[in-house]
Amino acid sequence: MIAWILPFELEEKDMREIDVQRITDAVERMCISSNLHLPEDIRKALERARMQEDGPIAQTILDRIIENYQLAESDEIPICQDTGMACIFLEIGQEVHFTGGSLYDAVNEGVRRGYTRGYLRKSVELDPVRRGNTGDNTPALITADIVPGDQVRLTVAPKGFGSENMSALKMLKPSEGLEGIKRFILDTVEHAGPNPCPPVVVGVGIGGNFDHVARLAKKALLRPVDSRNPDPFYASLEEEMLEKINALGIGPQGFGGRTTALGVNIEYLPTHIAGMPCAVNISCHVTRHETEVI
Repeated sequence: MIAWILPFELEEKDMREIDVQRITDAVERMCISSNLHLPEDIRKALERARMQEDGPIAQTILDRIIENYQLAESDEIPICQDTGMACIFLEIGQEVHFTGGSLYDAVNEGVRRGYTRGYLRKSVELDPVRRGNTGDNTPALITADIVPGDQVRLTVAPKGFGSENMSALKMLKPSEGLEGIKRFILDTVEHAGPNPCPPVVVGVGIGGNFDHVARLAKKALLRPVDSRNPDPFYASLEEEMLEKINALGIGPQGFGGRTTALGVNIEYLPTHIAGMPCAVNISCHVTRHETEVI
């Protein structure tokens, strides 16, 4: 007698099981930690900016910003009173099988616990028009991608709305070309002025469609500010736009100076022949994100 093994039975044996409780625990931990500790690339960028500023007002403001994140870390208090909406990014290996319940429920439970245990401000309204605070900073804003492998790369990025409100998206025409993209990025930052608490980090998405380009811009903020797009064309554009943004003279907290932005990160996607979407997601100097691999 021949025993036939169906393909899905073979695949099931190769699956790695992860209990969703591990996701809850990691999200809880990172919600707290990311609100207390500034990423190393942002710290170094702020310190470099302080060395480059020659105006006394800009120097003083950057001194206070640096002192603030140092106190937050030593005293274990939030870097900013706006502890943000919990933006959660999941890169899920296609060989992973979650057990123990719903993945999204597990993420939200982690946010609920983290914001409660960490005494972090709950900023989420149940309804955008009728309002009403949910009381626990849920639901999280979850972005999930399926990738090769048997691991889960989990990133928690709390995003405040002082900077989020200054972000913009435009469905540019292909005829507007590269100059149209540059003009839109620069106009968006200039219009934002002091509102997003500069120095800022500018995430730019180009291509895709209406919804994907906005997600692309936000994911660009997760890249270290001292990194460059691997494509030399976009790496050069990042450097050019950073120089032009800093030449605006908005400066730290809008009081003037050499440092309006700490970095410009650009990501792109293929797009339709008739379009050239562009999104600019602005983040304040408290650009928080933390990643764990499970």
